[in-house]
Parts: sequence; structure tokens; C-alpha cells
Amino acid sequence: MIIRKIQVTDSDAFVVLSKKIDESDVMLFEPGERNTTSEQQRKSIERILNEKRSVFFVAESEGRLVGYIAALGSDLQRNRHSAYLVLGVLEESQGQGIASELFNQIFEWAKEIEITRLELTVIKENFKAFNLYRKMGFVLEGEKVNSLVIDGQFVNEYYLYKLL
Repeated sequence: MIIRKIQVTDSDAFVVLSKKIDESDVMLFEPGERNTTSEQQRKSIERILNEKRSVFFVAESEGRLVGYIAALGSDLQRNRHSAYLVLGVLEESQGQGIASELFNQIFEWAKEIEITRLELTVIKENFKAFNLYRKMGFVLEGEKVNSLVIDGQFVNEYYLYKLL
């Protein structure tokens, strides 16, 4: 497995990966809801590659993308020390240490550019992800009540953070 920064040439593969991960039903997009085109994805990747305080890493195994982590930061003075994370790993590739490796890459990157706070959210009932985040050193900060609607039901999200 290789962890590397995303490249513009990954746009087609990343669209496929994102849609497949959305099928897990624990991401913001509902299964089948994402309609990002390869061209839109290419432009998004180009934008992120040009932002100093944001980064996107992918996990590649046997020539195909199996996971990703994005850190979305800001250049504003008051919150330039923090970044919001989004993680996704294909269901069939989970349990192999891919997410841990992606997190470790983000932790290194964050230290290099002096980001000291990483934050993320997780659906309260997504115990597998919540336990992973806790294992990686994230701390429960709060709960957003009725944050999302999944299958017609309100669900809560946990907010977590990690200080570096």
C-alpha cells in the first residue's frame, strides 16, 4: 500500500472511490447522491493542491485507490492553526491499517505547517469510526443533536478534536 498526495490524474479514480465509499451509508452523501463529474473533481483537486493549509492524501493498493483523507484548513488568522478532516476507506479494505496510515501522514503534514488542532465529525452510531478516532488520539468535544437525517430519522454527530 502507498500513501501519497492526490494528483490531478486521480480525478476519475477518485470519483469512483467516493461513490463506492458513499454506499457505506455513514458519509455525508447518501448512496447514489454524489453526482460529481471527473472534470469537477479535477478542478477540486487542483484547488486543494494550490492551498497551503489544505491537503489530500490517498491510499493506493495494487494500482487502485482504496482510501483517502483530506485536511481542509484556512488562511484566516484566527483559525489558521486548525484543519477539518474527512476520511474514507473502502469497506473491503478496512481493518488493514489504511486509516491509521492516512492519519499518521496527516499528523506529519500538520506539524510541518504548524497546524495544532485537527477536528472531525462522526455519526454517533458509527462505532467503528468513533473507536478508530479515539485510538488515533481524538477527544470527544461535543454532540450535535439532530445533525443529519438518515433514512427519514434524525441522527446526532459527535465532534472530536486532536491537539498536536
